Amino acid sequence: MARPCGAALQRHAAVAVLRAAAAAGDLSKGKALHARLITAGHFDVVLHNNLISFYSKCGRLGLARKVFDAMPFRNAVSGNLLMSGYASLGRHKDSLALLRVVDFGLNEYVLSAAVSAAANVRSYDVGRQCHGYAVKAGLAEQRYVFNAVLYMYCQCAHMEDAAKVFENVSGFDAFAFNSMINGFLDRGQLDGSFGIVRSMTGEVEKWDYVSYVAVLGHCASMKDFVLGIQVHAQALKKRLELNVYVGSALVDMYGKCDHAHDANRAFEVLPEKNVVSWTAVMTAYNQNELYEDALQLFLDMEMEGVQPNEFTYAVALNSCAGLAALRTGNTLGACVMKSGHWDHLLVGNGLMNMYSKSGSIEDAHRVFISMPLRDVVSWNLMITGYAHHGLAKEAMEAFHSMLSAAVVPSYVTFVGVLSACAQLGLVDEAFYYLNTMMKEVGITPGKEHYTCMVGLLCRVGRLDEAERFIVNNCIGTDVVAWRSLLSSCQVYKNYGLGHRVAEQILQLEPNDIGTYVLLSNMCAKANRWDGVVKVRKHMRERGVRKPPGLSWIHVGSDVHVFTSEEKVHPQMDQITEKLEELIDQIKAIGYVPNFAVVLHDIEDEQKEEHLMYHSEKLALAFGLLHTPKGATIHIMKNLRICDDCHVAIKLISVVTSRKIVVRDAVRFHCIEGGVCSCNDYW
Repeated sequence: MARPCGAALQRHAAVAVLRAAAAAGDLSKGKALHARLITAGHFDVVLHNNLISFYSKCGRLGLARKVFDAMPFRNAVSGNLLMSGYASLGRHKDSLALLRVVDFGLNEYVLSAAVSAAANVRSYDVGRQCHGYAVKAGLAEQRYVFNAVLYMYCQCAHMEDAAKVFENVSGFDAFAFNSMINGFLDRGQLDGSFGIVRSMTGEVEKWDYVSYVAVLGHCASMKDFVLGIQVHAQALKKRLELNVYVGSALVDMYGKCDHAHDANRAFEVLPEKNVVSWTAVMTAYNQNELYEDALQLFLDMEMEGVQPNEFTYAVALNSCAGLAALRTGNTLGACVMKSGHWDHLLVGNGLMNMYSKSGSIEDAHRVFISMPLRDVVSWNLMITGYAHHGLAKEAMEAFHSMLSAAVVPSYVTFVGVLSACAQLGLVDEAFYYLNTMMKEVGITPGKEHYTCMVGLLCRVGRLDEAERFIVNNCIGTDVVAWRSLLSSCQVYKNYGLGHRVAEQILQLEPNDIGTYVLLSNMCAKANRWDGVVKVRKHMRERGVRKPPGLSWIHVGSDVHVFTSEEKVHPQMDQITEKLEELIDQIKAIGYVPNFAVVLHDIEDEQKEEHLMYHSEKLALAFGLLHTPKGATIHIMKNLRICDDCHVAIKLISVVTSRKIVVRDAVRFHCIEGGVCSCNDYW
C-alpha cells in the first residue's frame, strides 16, 4: 500500500515542478525532470499531459509532439493541450492534422479548438464536418463549441450558416453578437450588421469592450453619427473610452462620419497611445482631406517614440498624395526602405498613389514593377494614373497586361479604361467595355462610367449625342457630366448649346462657380461683353465669387504660393525680370498673347500685362530661378490652366529644355519639348 501512495506523491511533486518550470519558462529544469521520469519509469497519462503542456508553453512544439506520439494511452486533454499549443503559435494546419489521430477522444474543448483552427485557415469543409460531429455527439449546444462554430462560419464568409446557428442563441452572448457584427461588416453586408446592432441595444450593460469596437465599426461603415455618439456616451459611463481598442474605434467612427476634430478629441484622452490609435487619427484627418494635419501627427508620433507600421506609412503616403508633396513623399519612401516596410502591399500602393498624384508617373511605374505582390488596387493605380496624366495608350497597355495576369477588373478599373478611351477617341471600344465586358465580370455601370462616356462623345465632337446620352442614362442630375459637356461646348465654340447646358447646371447647383466662369468665358470669346456683365450681375446677386487663381510650388522645404496679378512676393523683382526674359524668348519662336482669355474689356497692352502675371507663370518663373538646371518643375493650381498659359508654358519648356508638370483642377499637364500630355484638348 505504501508504494502506490509514494508514486502518487512523486507524480504530484513532478506535476508541481513542471507547472512552475512552465510558468518561469525554465526549459532546462523541465527537461531534467523529464529525463529523471524516463529513468524512473514513473509515467502515466497525467504526467504525459503535463509534459505536453510544459513544452507547449515553452514554445517547443516539436518536443511536445514527441511526448504525444510516445504516449501508450491518450485522452481528450492530451489532444486539446497539443492543439492549443499549435494554435498559440499560429500553426493551425498542424492543429487540424491532429484530427486524424482520433484515439484521444473529442470532447467540447477539443472540438472548439478544432473549429477555431478551421476558422483561422478558412477551411469551411473541415469546420462544417466538425459542426456535424458536434451535433451528432450532442455537443453543439456547449457554449465553447457554439461560439467557435459561429466564428468559423463568419470567418469563412458563410453568413447564412452563421445566421442559422445564431438563431439558436439563448440570452445575450457578447461573443456571438460580436462575431455576427464583424462577420457582416467584413462582407460589407450592412443590413445584416444593422439587425444585430438593433437587437444588441437593449443589452448594452452586458457589452464587453469588443462589443463596443464592433458596434462602433458598424457606425463607421454606416456613417451613423447619431448612433455613434450614443455608443460613445455609453462607453463614457463605463470608462471604456480609455481602452485603447475602444478609443481607436471611436477615432475611426468620428473620422468616417466626417468629424475629424471629434476624432482627435477621442484620441487625446487616451492614456496610452499605440501605433493603432495614432494611425486611426491620422486616417481620420486623411479621410477628411486634412492632409497637413495628418502628416503633422506622423511627426508627433515619431517624437513620442512610437514606431510606424505599414498602415501608418500608407496613410502618410496617401496624405502626401493629397498635397502632391513629392519631396515629403520621397523622404517617407526612404524611411519605408530603411524600416523594412517596402515589400508591404499597402505601402507599395501608397507610394504609387503618392508618385502618381505628385506628377511623377514614371516613379509610380518603377514602384509597380518592383512590387513582389500586386492586387487589383495596384493595377488600378497604374491605369488611372496613366489616364490622369494623359498617357492613354500606356493606360490601355496596363489594362491588357492586367487581363493577361488573370486579375479581375473592378469598378475603378473601368473608370480608368473609359477615361483612356475618351482621350484616344475610341468610341466603339468604350461602348464594348461599358455594355459587354463590364457585364461579363459582374459590374453594374455607375455614374462615373457614364460621365467618362459623355467625355468621350464630347472629345470627338458629338455634343448633341452626349446630351442625349446624359438624359437617356438617367444621369441628368450629375453636375459633373453636364460640366464636361459645357467645357466641350467652349472648345467647339457651340455657344448655343453651351448656354442651354449652363442653365441646366445652374438649376441643379445655383451657386456653381465653375459654370459662371465658363459661361463668362464663352461670352468673352464671342466678344459679347454685355453677356459678361450679365453673368457677373447674377453672381453678385447670388453672392457667388470666383476664387482667385492660385498656384504653388515646393522649393526645398518651403511652399511658395502665388496669386494672379499679386506682386507682394519678396522676390517679385527677380520673378518679373525672369518672366520678361521668358516672354521675349517665346515670342521669338511664335508666342502671341491670347487676349480672348482676358475677361475684361480693356486695352490690348493692359491685357498683355494681365496675362503675364497669371499665377502659374509667376510660379514657373520662381521655379526656374530656384531649381537646378534640367530638373523637372512641379506646379499646383486650384483652377484650370488658361489657354494662354498653356501655350506659353509649352514654349517655355522648349527654350529652357525643362519638363514642366502642372496639376490643375482637372488633370495633370505633363509638358516637355513643347508637347503636352493632354494633346491641347484641355
